[in-house]
Amino acid sequence: MRAWPGRPSPLGAACDGTGVNFALYSENATRVELCLFDSPDAERESARVVLSEETDGVWHGYLPGLKAGQLYGYRVHGPYEPAKGHRFNPNKVLLDPYARAIGRAPRWGDELFGYPVGRPDGDLAFDERDSAALAPLAAVLGGGFDWGDDRPPRTPWHRTVIYEAHVKGFTKLHPGVPEPLRGTYAGLASTAAVAHFKKLGVSAVELMPVYQRLHDRFLVDKGLSNYWGYSTLGYFAPDVGLAAEPARAADEFKGMVKTLHRAGLEVILDVVYNHTAEGSQLGPTLSFRGIDNAAYYRLAADPRYYMDFTACGNTFNMLNPRVLQLIMDSLRYWVTEMRVDGFRFDLASTLARELFEVDRLSAFFDVIRQDPVLSEVKLIAEPWDLGEGGYQVGNFPVGWAEWNGRYRDAVRRFWKSDGGTISELATRLSGSSDLYAHHRRRPYASINYITCHDGFTLQDLVSYDLKQNEANGEDNKDGSNDNNSWNCGIEGPSADPAVTTLRERQKRNLLATLIFSQGVPMISGGDELGRTQRGNNNAYCQDNELSWLSWDLGPAERSLLEFTAGLVKLRAGQPVLRRRRFLHGRGTPGAGIKDIAWLNPGGGEMTDQDWSTAYVRTLGVRLAQDAIDEVDERGRRCPGDTLLFLMNSGHERVPFTLPERRGGDAWEPLFDTARPELDSRLARGAYSLEGRSFAAFRLVPSTITARPGRSQAPSESSAGVPSPP
Repeated sequence: MRAWPGRPSPLGAACDGTGVNFALYSENATRVELCLFDSPDAERESARVVLSEETDGVWHGYLPGLKAGQLYGYRVHGPYEPAKGHRFNPNKVLLDPYARAIGRAPRWGDELFGYPVGRPDGDLAFDERDSAALAPLAAVLGGGFDWGDDRPPRTPWHRTVIYEAHVKGFTKLHPGVPEPLRGTYAGLASTAAVAHFKKLGVSAVELMPVYQRLHDRFLVDKGLSNYWGYSTLGYFAPDVGLAAEPARAADEFKGMVKTLHRAGLEVILDVVYNHTAEGSQLGPTLSFRGIDNAAYYRLAADPRYYMDFTACGNTFNMLNPRVLQLIMDSLRYWVTEMRVDGFRFDLASTLARELFEVDRLSAFFDVIRQDPVLSEVKLIAEPWDLGEGGYQVGNFPVGWAEWNGRYRDAVRRFWKSDGGTISELATRLSGSSDLYAHHRRRPYASINYITCHDGFTLQDLVSYDLKQNEANGEDNKDGSNDNNSWNCGIEGPSADPAVTTLRERQKRNLLATLIFSQGVPMISGGDELGRTQRGNNNAYCQDNELSWLSWDLGPAERSLLEFTAGLVKLRAGQPVLRRRRFLHGRGTPGAGIKDIAWLNPGGGEMTDQDWSTAYVRTLGVRLAQDAIDEVDERGRRCPGDTLLFLMNSGHERVPFTLPERRGGDAWEPLFDTARPELDSRLARGAYSLEGRSFAAFRLVPSTITARPGRSQAPSESSAGVPSPP
């Protein structure tokens, strides 16, 4: 079989209905062969076609008569000189970096490695065994998906509430999802799944990695898997392991996006471009390493090794324009073809290391900012990596939001009752202006979270002082030891009513703080259900009931779900909770009251001494609706209420004097995490704030309280008040 010359673009396999054009970038290769396979079970290729045309480092050819569904891989020739950074080995069949569909996931065996595993000279030796029977294969993807009238929701940042979810874990045990669809893209689009998102009131679903992953050999050998998916093998292909019909994974993913859009939900993808699944120099040769190791990876001073800012063995070479192009092409593909609404970039600091240090002016940020497609979607950074100087919270450029690790730590420490946390807490609750106000960034640059996939669940945060990761098979050495958690008196599960009651209260305290903070709240999937991982704070390899969400809800779990949904609904109806601009502690001209006031238990404003006193664990926050000058999308002043929040992380009850503005004003209780039976009578004077509690109130002006029959009537904006625990 001979190939026509074809075209050097687009990269990958492009089917035009009469044939397929193949294009592969490798600037150091000496020969490229396209291998065609008849089925996923084929142990050898049925045809091997030389791509004799090379244009600017791209090898290309056109094969007439080929159709969508054709399985293929590459054999790439060149020097095998690890000491010089080259690891070509034509005995290894390689996955196309631009594969839009996966026809076969890799099957583990020593043949996948470019060197003879177990030899004393390690990766310096050349392995002659053929990997064709085990290697991953790409499939030519056709077109034709019917998007109908699909439109992205385009939810503004200040109205966004994110729900982090795992495609499989969310639905695997859900009784309302048809059994064949559980754990799949189609399952996430089921009526039961969508109903939960809508009940909770979130606006966006952030999916943990869905690109084709590799289940690391050391995990497979232990009977585990790379459940989280932060080990990417294919940057254009949805993972076939998350599809009800693997051969239709792309269409199934599109159908999921279409359904979620119809429900008003955005889809954000957690993506991993900082490293690949091939690992260190001792990893397998599956794709990039064998196509052009020196081009795709950042090599160390000794080119045999990789620069590694991720602790995953390698780092993508952002200095190579073709690698940067691959990342940009991948991102645009997921927006234009798969119609996702944004991305969360894993260990994003790595992407900004043009030389060694993190550079906020790097080419990666420049090309995204000017891109007409990507500049219009939500961009979220995990603003750190594991290299020197990698912690970059607050340092990403305009247009980016960031996971705010300082918010997480401050809120955890406060409710854990650590001393000296009040000042830091106030800064985080009000949007972290110290991190984001520069360069005209807005409060929604801060993605606020208490928990996420990495670390304790909310239930475990209040149930364990120490991690319990023995199930991972690493002698409990993996996972963070710095969790800022508190077990409420007993380590692990407890039947003690005093302990369980306190834990339920602490969860509500943390959730209320999260939802009512300025910025964008992110709920970790399952926290609203009381999900536990039994103390495992690094369940990346646990594809089982330890990680899957349990939908067998008892009274406590149902109550927590209702409480969380009530918080989100209250946030949606109160403009003071989702401001587009930072609070300044001052009022608009003529208002006579500050937009935000920090109060001590005496009802007065916090003093310098209050802020600096280590034993202070009580704080009041008043958000004055009539002191903000923001307007809605049509320029109208936003209606809403003045709200008051009282927080006490100490163990003792504190009498808190409620602030007064004018005679007759009163405060309507919205909820109190310490009071199962909420007293709905209007409150004035001193309020008894229990230890370890969060109480919320709405201001009822004297003009209303003076009217007969209105003393306890809620306003429209107070609808959806959370139910008490």
